[in-house]
Amino acid sequence: MNAKSGVRPPAVSVIMPVLNEERHLREAVHAILQQEYAGEMEVVVALGPSTDRTDEIAAELVAEDSRVHTVPNPTGRTPAALNAAIKASRHPIVVRVDGHAALSPGYITTAVRLLEETGAMNVGGIMHAEGQNDWEHAVAAAMTSKIGVGNAAFHTGGAAQQAETVYLGVFRREALEQQGGYNEEFIRAQDWELNFRIREAGGLIWFSPELKVSYRPRPSVKALAKQYKDYGRWRHVVARYHQGSINLRYLAPPVAVCAIAAGVVVGALVTPFGFVVPGGYLAAIAAGSVPAGKGLPLKARLEIPVALATMHMSWGWGFLTSPRSLAKRVIASRRPAVIGETQGA
Repeated sequence: MNAKSGVRPPAVSVIMPVLNEERHLREAVHAILQQEYAGEMEVVVALGPSTDRTDEIAAELVAEDSRVHTVPNPTGRTPAALNAAIKASRHPIVVRVDGHAALSPGYITTAVRLLEETGAMNVGGIMHAEGQNDWEHAVAAAMTSKIGVGNAAFHTGGAAQQAETVYLGVFRREALEQQGGYNEEFIRAQDWELNFRIREAGGLIWFSPELKVSYRPRPSVKALAKQYKDYGRWRHVVARYHQGSINLRYLAPPVAVCAIAAGVVVGALVTPFGFVVPGGYLAAIAAGSVPAGKGLPLKARLEIPVALATMHMSWGWGFLTSPRSLAKRVIASRRPAVIGETQGA
């Protein structure tokens, strides 16, 4: 692959799993189509069984631009949508984008260059959370702070470097075909799981702050809690399925849940000193919210501790209560079906 001046860069397939994305789909697709990329490009949207106007908007986008195509995803599951879109796509570079995300200008050009420069099998960058109201601003601040997500570079930024995983990703098709695509049993954490397999096979995953994708946070406490409970639940499945894949950052939320629960019980039944642990946690997230909320409206700043507690406690609870039956189902599925051969260049 050579993206130097005068040489046409490789063709790119952008794949997008969508379900109930009427609010953001048009913006997400337009951000792709407006990329100034010199190579050929297609967009394949995998449509789940939405109950809003997602399908109607997708049909309008297909009619407006011949580069946009759709494929059905009757299961509604993200990994199944991704595999369906990969199979329907044609080109040697595969860019994953979600229906509530928007690529920054130059994203695809930069990603293709980084694939060439690093020899990586997958490159990705920063998940730049951006809200549209006070609650979403609070969640975005929590999701981009170290007190919220630890030292995850794709949330908080950092130097270009080898990574365990990246947000979304721009892949060489050969890596996806070698691994058989996404494991469709992983309803969540499918990116982390796929990147783990690519790394185990000797492939490089590369993070670069040059790449940025705007992300729209969940619109309510309930939706955020479900999102993070599922994250914790399925991250535990990855840990069971791939021995040695866990690290201390992932253990912090479940440890916090256990410590706070124990503190409340001890404080209520034995000694008031037990409340030091939950009290200390509340003080920590309140203090951490101050720098995280710099420049935001007062209401948004006041909601950051709620967002942080929701993320931490939901992730930890999901991790602790993740049923072993999920891992057994994943193991029984073994390697996912092989994605079809590359159909074009």
